[in-house]
Amino acid sequence: MTSAFRPAKGLLAQLTLLRVECSGPVVHLRLNRPDKRNAINGTLVRELQTAFANLPSDARAAVISGEGAHFCAGLDLSEVTEQSVAEGIFHSRLWHAAFDQIQYGPVPLIAVLHGAVVGGGLELAATAHLRVAEASAFYGLPEGQRGIFVGGSGSARIPRLIGVARMTDMMLTGRVFDAAEGQAAGLSNYLVADGEGLTRAMALAHKVATNAPLSNYAITQALPRIAEMAPAEGLFVESLMSAIAQGDEAAKKRVRDFLAKRAGKVGKSS
Repeated sequence: MTSAFRPAKGLLAQLTLLRVECSGPVVHLRLNRPDKRNAINGTLVRELQTAFANLPSDARAAVISGEGAHFCAGLDLSEVTEQSVAEGIFHSRLWHAAFDQIQYGPVPLIAVLHGAVVGGGLELAATAHLRVAEASAFYGLPEGQRGIFVGGSGSARIPRLIGVARMTDMMLTGRVFDAAEGQAAGLSNYLVADGEGLTRAMALAHKVATNAPLSNYAITQALPRIAEMAPAEGLFVESLMSAIAQGDEAAKKRVRDFLAKRAGKVGKSS
């Protein structure tokens, strides 16, 4: 962690299982249950929802990572062993609400994945808009072997990344993907050496933060919804979103700068 980061203030400073720090337009959220491999319990899922509903007004991008040797080993099973059917439904819907708040929050999110990205941890990773994996990352969905089913939105989000067939394989057989296999399958956007994930994610976050806020919002909010629409309806929404984005003064200035050769051209991504 660089000295440029400072602890968050107000409500974000009161969270106990989630460390939140800020550096200019970038917010860093760190799962902070290393002794439990950052397994998600009721408190942590509520803190995730609270954090993403209360990001600083000047935030333009966010990064999420895990303290210790693992990103997240999934659901804390000690909380659900004696749940009734009704309690199980309410528990799952709590996760859905929190993870919707993350994916459809105000800023793009980049996840740093290392060690275990398992079960609910993979469901959490799937809510991010970009994922940077370190070489130590491994992915699993052990619910089938434990007699349960995904309940944190994984059945909706993970197939969008890797397809239904791969997710079925992981759940039925307990197949685990290593970092390279996960990258090839689409679970991560970037693959880096161990210890380099946070640096890459921060560089990406600061780059994303320089985009026009309305453009970023359109990408994170409209794009996944359009992808689920019938083509005709999706293209109509695309037209509306395109017009709204182009009408923003920040976008107009960027286009004028490009035409006046004051803006860089498209080149190789960092």
